[in-house]
Amino acid sequence: MPNKNDTSNCVIGEGSIFDGRFYVNGSILIEGKFQGDIRTEDQLIVGPTGKVKTDIVARRVTIAGTLIGNISASEEVSLLHTGKVLGNISTPKLSVEPGVITDGKITITSGQADDTRRVIEESFGTEAEDAFTSIVKEKRKERTKEKEKEEAGK
Repeated sequence: MPNKNDTSNCVIGEGSIFDGRFYVNGSILIEGKFQGDIRTEDQLIVGPTGKVKTDIVARRVTIAGTLIGNISASEEVSLLHTGKVLGNISTPKLSVEPGVITDGKITITSGQADDTRRVIEESFGTEAEDAFTSIVKEKRKERTKEKEKEEAGK
């Protein structure tokens, strides 16, 4: 994780509290408490002491503290070992260190502009669906035959 003065052109320091709308031109590091609306075209980092309650929209997001809210990153999300997230994550690339605690839906888009669900369903194909349907029907027939044999033997 970058130091406070290395790459962040905006810092909400430890012990600071911010409540409201915050649109940042550049990167931001949050070590204090933040609640409201936040957006940046660059990187947003929630440091180990950061406590954030908002939906995050950014290019890159790193969570080492606590976030209650959704993350939408256009490039990458990194969850560090001290990170805690309650919310959904949507990103092309996700890295998760051991120790992370999270609860929510994770969507990894791999940079696809299309609807992810549709891309996966198209990739699965109708042939696979037909094959699964055929297998299920065959299993049902086998079970029916076994039940008929059991009942005939009684």
